[in-house]
Amino acid sequence: MRIVRHYEHGAPSVLRVEEAEKPQPGPGEVLIRSEAVGVTFAEVQRRQGIPIGGHATLPGAPGGDVAGVVEAVGEGVTNLSAGDRVVVDVDHSAYADYVTADAAWAITIPDTMDAAEATLLPSPAQTAYHAIKEAGQLRAGESILIDAASGGVGHLAVQIAKAMGAGKVIATASTQAKLDFVRDLGADVTVNYTDDDWDDQVRAATDGRGVDVVLETVGGDILTKSIALTAQFGRLVFYGSASGDIQPIHPLMLSRMKTVAGFALYAMLYNKPEAIAAGQRDLLDMIATGKVRPVVHERLGLDEAVKAHELMEARAQLGKVVLVP
Repeated sequence: MRIVRHYEHGAPSVLRVEEAEKPQPGPGEVLIRSEAVGVTFAEVQRRQGIPIGGHATLPGAPGGDVAGVVEAVGEGVTNLSAGDRVVVDVDHSAYADYVTADAAWAITIPDTMDAAEATLLPSPAQTAYHAIKEAGQLRAGESILIDAASGGVGHLAVQIAKAMGAGKVIATASTQAKLDFVRDLGADVTVNYTDDDWDDQVRAATDGRGVDVVLETVGGDILTKSIALTAQFGRLVFYGSASGDIQPIHPLMLSRMKTVAGFALYAMLYNKPEAIAAGQRDLLDMIATGKVRPVVHERLGLDEAVKAHELMEARAQLGKVVLVP
């Protein structure tokens, strides 16, 4: 089979397609014939040498959300059978024709669901859903600010927040095309965060009150200003640092009864499996009823992994970049 690996950190060009033996499922695992692999920005950063999630080891073999057909099951697997269509987050060696994955985390998907769109279910959709519901505790009628709203997580967060009854969804992005994209998805207010006064524009959209919930994944100056934009008794959820710049947070920045909450999907997976299962059901219902529409920006072949990473680094995508083996 084919697999994408890299033996040094650097530009997208370090990625190479190699031949490898088809893996075999171990106890509790399934072997999946891949139909689509979602590309994540975290893997772009690991390829660059940034230790996201504590590791950026060599040789590298990027992970991602894989949708496909179960070919075989390992010892002890009872929840899945050969022929089932599933999607699952694969931590390592996901850019491949075949992958093995923990059967416990696999989500069964309908035969009618597009595989590329299904790759948004495990990480992007669950991150958006639980960052809003569990960490942000959004209540109906409240306002929410979604930074970097045109990406894989952000564009889903816009729609999920609307489906959960948000009173006003404010979305930030860096180009007019991205702003138009998120407005079409339901954002009530769109703001270009490259404008010097972007925070003043957000503040004006809330009549100076500030925002009840903030989803922040950029870091740097965006994080600092987003804390200032959080309303009294508001909640800011920090779930990533696309800029690689983490600014210190002084306690006085939170003096107006503000809360800053960190979010990591793995913490939910390992500690709140019931909430994850409920979220899966809710998300599938939102998609089936048209309340949430996963958007695939581009489908690329496995041998175009370099191009996929170039798109991600350029922040050029509207929605998700997907590899289709």
